[in-house]
Amino acid sequence: MLDKVLIANRGEIALRILRACKELGIKTVAVHSKADRELMHVRLADEAVCIGPAPSAQSYLNIPALISAAEVTDSSAIHPGYGFLSENANFAEQVERSGFTFIGPRAETIRLMGDKVSAIESMKAAGVPTVPGSDGPLGDDDATNLATAKRIGYPVIIKAAAGGGGRGMRVVHTEGHLLSAITVTQTEAHAAFGDGTVYMEKFLEKPRHVEVQVIADGQGNAIHLYDRDCSLQRRHQKVLEEAPAPGIDPEARAKVLQACRDACIEIGYRGAGTFEFLYEDGEFFFIEMNTRVQVEHPVTEMVTGVDIVKEQLRIASGLPLSIRQEDVQINGHAFECRINAEDARTFMPSPGKVTLFHAPGGLGVRMDSHMYTGYSVPPHYDSLIGKLITWGASREIALTRMRNALDELLVEGIKTNIDLQKDLVRDSYFRQGGVNIHYLEKKLSS
Repeated sequence: MLDKVLIANRGEIALRILRACKELGIKTVAVHSKADRELMHVRLADEAVCIGPAPSAQSYLNIPALISAAEVTDSSAIHPGYGFLSENANFAEQVERSGFTFIGPRAETIRLMGDKVSAIESMKAAGVPTVPGSDGPLGDDDATNLATAKRIGYPVIIKAAAGGGGRGMRVVHTEGHLLSAITVTQTEAHAAFGDGTVYMEKFLEKPRHVEVQVIADGQGNAIHLYDRDCSLQRRHQKVLEEAPAPGIDPEARAKVLQACRDACIEIGYRGAGTFEFLYEDGEFFFIEMNTRVQVEHPVTEMVTGVDIVKEQLRIASGLPLSIRQEDVQINGHAFECRINAEDARTFMPSPGKVTLFHAPGGLGVRMDSHMYTGYSVPPHYDSLIGKLITWGASREIALTRMRNALDELLVEGIKTNIDLQKDLVRDSYFRQGGVNIHYLEKKLSS
């Protein structure tokens, strides 16, 4: 087992990693910016190192500072969490070259799946269903691009190969707007990601966002932990998730789960990962793979009983998977509401001091948060301040527990999106299950 892990992240995921390390008897090092001295995991870690001022570019994204912190603390591995450098192949490579273990996939795998074009090509080769598209990057020949769009059928979507987080995408409904959309997306992609490569796909009108959780040990063993529904989104950012995804065709589910498992073995995957799909009319269409632990991983843990972060740590230690596919069973249903420090109506960030924090409790209730009464939410980072998760033997029981838990949850001193989440879990269409990815946007605009 690893001896000491440096946690290269902040907030609730850093605390989640620390807890998993403590269960396995692994020492921990918390790195933090000057603005994050009072974070809960910094207080609980065996050692803490300040790596720079508040701006993330000078702290959590500062690769030399992170590696130096690992060196001075004699750490054996670095866990990147999610966000920041978690899917940065150069970071993974430099960590390994510096003599430390990167808790995640190999750098070449991150590069392969980080480029949407190469990811789609590799998934096709592995038998994973994909969205009809350009089968590669778009060139500069207008006639070819027009013919490609005609073959796919309008509407189409132009996507940046290096995009992510909902950025670098543009929907085109008519031929007259295609060429200008390609040019604008290329320009935006180059400015945002340093890579102007774009590709084209069929734009599905009313899909759901369904993803498959996988874990592989890089030794030829891989398992899936079934699926999650993440369709409640605003501006491509997930708001509420559940597992398993309701109302999925059993045959289509079985095929895609097996395909994801096979793909992990095919590409020699190592660690935790997520295959993201659009699901429409009983069919799955691959869109991307996230080569890290996901924000919404707790709902999968709640219904399978598998500790995903502990498996990451075991695999990074060189151990094989501790569970077999036949050991993984779905038990009940789980929901996760993301709690953000933002106005529930305008979505403007709301940093400041938390004057009162009370977490809900009871059977089947889990609160993953770094908050505490007196904690000051800084203005420099993502607004996520907690994740409220509930489990029940059925979807309705889990949803009832979520409604009750949200009513118990108290956060005072700052604005939060708790009222929005209370509204969503009482929404009649959501209660039926299976709303599409556009539902929340339309609900908010009505």
